[in-house]
Amino acid sequence: MGYKEFAFGIETLLYLLGLTIVFVGLAAGGILWAIKSGQYDDLEGPAQRILMDDDDPLIPFNQTRDGDQ
Repeated sequence: MGYKEFAFGIETLLYLLGLTIVFVGLAAGGILWAIKSGQYDDLEGPAQRILMDDDDPLIPFNQTRDGDQ
């Protein structure tokens, strides 16, 4: 293994290391954005909401107003 092959290997390794750091930074930024924007605030609500009956008069948007019959 000569000097040129060794230098090429180091250059490739440094390129891949830099690329890895960029991708890890993007992933960490995405996770922090999701946490700060409230994506993980209510994990059980949507799972329970899909089981609710939309015809239930106790649901606020299903209540009739006076005169709407």
